[in-house]
Amino acid sequence: MNNKILVVDDEEHILTLIKFNLEQAGFQVVTAIDGDEALQKAVDEKPELIVLDLMLPKKDGMEVCKELRLQRNTTPILMVTAKDDEFDKVLGLELGADDYMTKPFSPREVVARVKAILRRSKITETPVQTSEDTTDTLIIADLKILPEYYEAYFQGEKLELTPKEFELLLYLTKNKGRVLTRDQLLSAVWNYDFAGDTRIVDVHISHLREKIEQDSKKPVYIKTIRGLGYKLEEPRFNE
Repeated sequence: MNNKILVVDDEEHILTLIKFNLEQAGFQVVTAIDGDEALQKAVDEKPELIVLDLMLPKKDGMEVCKELRLQRNTTPILMVTAKDDEFDKVLGLELGADDYMTKPFSPREVVARVKAILRRSKITETPVQTSEDTTDTLIIADLKILPEYYEAYFQGEKLELTPKEFELLLYLTKNKGRVLTRDQLLSAVWNYDFAGDTRIVDVHISHLREKIEQDSKKPVYIKTIRGLGYKLEEPRFNE
């Protein structure tokens, strides 16, 4: 294992603790102590994952996350905060974070979360070349998903998706035509991490619609089923 992790925190003892435990688990670790340094190292070091504290000097974690996503940087982000606040949690994910962890936490939990995110994002399984003819390819109108390569295309253009967005799109596609409740989607894509926080599902559905719908206000792929949840279906463009 030689995945590079960027850890961002302005508290030296926390930074040292996380760095030590990730290195013990076999990761290469680079660090930053403020938002500006985090943004620069995200570009220079090209980490496979960023552990990002919310409260930082110069630019806070929310700003860093937002700027990275505006730069079309899809590196997975594990947001860390001392606030056990649902608003912060949803806002962080709305800005593009992939997972969320509150202080205090054990070093073992950090390592487990990092490994889980990397495993889900398939970052360690980059193929030499891809083939859109794979038998696992899922096609719905202009949407094409290659689960084996963790890639999705819309109208022939590769989609820039965060790991969670891809997982949600894949799950919806595999269950095409089925009405899925928010709780079902939360359980399937986020496991137990955000139990009850169904707003997170709405946020990610909104992000997906912006990327695969001609008009996100009038979706033809991902339909809202009032009072129930969501359903991905074959679009009917002549309606």
